[in-house]
Amino acid sequence: MTQEQMTLDTADATVDVAALGEQLLGRWAAIRKEARALAGTEAVRGIPGLGMDEHRERVFSQLHELVNAKAVHRAFPKRLGGEDNHGGSVASFEELVTADPSLQIKAGVQWGLFGCAVLHLGTKEHHDKWLPGIMSLEIPGAFAMTEIGHGSDVASIGTTATYDPDTQEFVINTPFKAAWKEYLGNAGVHGKAATVFAQLITGGVNHGVHAFYVDIRDENGFLPGVGGEDDGLKGGLNGIDNGRLHFTDVRIPRTNLLNRYGDVTADGTYSSPIHSPGRRFFTMLGTLVQGRVSLDGAATAASKIALQIAVTYANQRRQFNASSDTREETIMDYQRHQRRLIPRLARTYAASFAHEDLLEKFDGVFSGITDTDEDRQDLETLAAALKPLSTWDALDTLQEAREACGGAGFIGENRFTSLRADLDIYVTFEGDNNVLLQLVGKRLLTDYGQEFRKLDAGVLARYVVKQAENVALHRTGLRSVGQAFADTGDERKSANFFKDEANQRALLTDRINTMVAEIADALRGVSTKDRATAAAAFNEKQDALIAAARAHGELLRWEAFTRALAQTTDAGTRTVLTWLRDVYALSLIEGNLGWYLMNGRLSMQRARTLSGYINILLDRLRPHAQGLVDAFGYGPEHLRAKIADGSEQERQDEAAEYYRRLRASADAPVDEKVLIAREKAAKKAAHEAAKK
Repeated sequence: MTQEQMTLDTADATVDVAALGEQLLGRWAAIRKEARALAGTEAVRGIPGLGMDEHRERVFSQLHELVNAKAVHRAFPKRLGGEDNHGGSVASFEELVTADPSLQIKAGVQWGLFGCAVLHLGTKEHHDKWLPGIMSLEIPGAFAMTEIGHGSDVASIGTTATYDPDTQEFVINTPFKAAWKEYLGNAGVHGKAATVFAQLITGGVNHGVHAFYVDIRDENGFLPGVGGEDDGLKGGLNGIDNGRLHFTDVRIPRTNLLNRYGDVTADGTYSSPIHSPGRRFFTMLGTLVQGRVSLDGAATAASKIALQIAVTYANQRRQFNASSDTREETIMDYQRHQRRLIPRLARTYAASFAHEDLLEKFDGVFSGITDTDEDRQDLETLAAALKPLSTWDALDTLQEAREACGGAGFIGENRFTSLRADLDIYVTFEGDNNVLLQLVGKRLLTDYGQEFRKLDAGVLARYVVKQAENVALHRTGLRSVGQAFADTGDERKSANFFKDEANQRALLTDRINTMVAEIADALRGVSTKDRATAAAAFNEKQDALIAAARAHGELLRWEAFTRALAQTTDAGTRTVLTWLRDVYALSLIEGNLGWYLMNGRLSMQRARTLSGYINILLDRLRPHAQGLVDAFGYGPEHLRAKIADGSEQERQDEAAEYYRRLRASADAPVDEKVLIAREKAAKKAAHEAAKK
């Protein structure tokens, strides 16, 4: 069946909102519904305008509500009262962003970072000793990895854990202020313990970064040798008590080393099941990838909330009477408004489908079903590709949605400003977005190089010839000439080119492949023995590498969206989603049109038709915009925005009825413009009569 046969005519397209909503909920639909029901209750939702101290205490009390609702146990072992359900656990936590992002992040710190560090880096002895208290919130904890001096460079942190064989203890020290642990949730007030990441030193050898369980407080405050400061008021997430910690000769038992990947015997002998220090380090950090996975999902959920509010308002708010003297236009009918919201709606759908793929991959790895080194590397790369896009997109969507709602969007009760402030930090924690994309770019280069190592001399020779042919084809304008000839006389031919799924894939893929190939070619001759020269050469291509990685993440989203189309059974919904997928793809191409033109991938004629065709798609999608956001499934208890609760429609209806009655009454004032027009008409009639 062709793509054309799979879709309906424009006039027949409808959206099955309920079925689409179920599809968006994904594999863990039941858990998401349960989490949303909890997130919508008065007990856990945020209260606007709370002071920092009051907000912190409310969020901490709400953690107990989550415990009582059995909403925090899913990832933990069944023998301790959990479910061993890693994907479901993350899906549940993501939905808390609708209640209060501070609650979502503080819960993530307690059970997703602190608790899961013990779970994934510790062994059965550690699980039995600490996980029950962590699950019940008897042990509130911090995740002490980040340092002031080495935020994203975890391998270079300065905190040390030196083993003393005489006492069989590790001695934790932060030797200078840049080694203080910083930005730690639960460290400011509530934390009683922390998983502290430090350089493990034994027998005079540094074995790299490992995690240690360290008690930091009792009922009287910090324990001896532990110090810290409260980060105080922040730009957002003020329901979380972020703070910094430092350690001076803090002694902990040898058994407090979370020793799944590295152990020290009583006499100080170090051993590890992973011989390579580098691989060991990345394996340990890889077990904590769920933070990035959950941020990707939470940021996408925030974008959905923003769009559901903004589109609902835009379908009710009326402004200017362009087409009628008696009825104003809904602002969603204006092309510019469609341009502002619908491409972001398309992007959010793509992000939602891609996140479901990421969550499936995460669950496969951590359940053990698909847990190979390659699977873990793919998971880390996928999370590093998607988390930057979704967190950046959330800020962009929240801002544009705020502006699209005018002054009403700036009022606190309509949530845009508070959500944007809270999500601001998402772009730099759990990995700075640019650093994560650099990791993705390096993986692309590695995969590119490995492909070449598999080729024999004959294949390589043919590749070189083909590359030369491609340069001649693209950069001398031959392809553009061919496109212009093929499209001559009919812009619909260009539109047919752009809506073709294979052509979209080719354009998006070709850009990534070309960018990666150009970077690899530039770096191929650089000697790795001269570190300074190699570093300088890489630095020259860093920006291009990050751009290629971002384009790779966008392609992953497009592919996820395209796979979702094949799973959409209702023909009308599939038609509408196909238009939406096309808007996503073509908006990416439009945003990088300069590259496609400079590199000869598109002719000027095709490029000129692109924006017009996107506008046609937006016009087709406009009647379905409300259904598409309603399919997100968030109710008034989640949106909690006055402009989306129907009151705007009531105001519009009241105003329309008032003016209808006024026009029908004898008391209606006459518009000055009407009087002027009458006077002009009368003068003209008198003038004509005088001439007769």
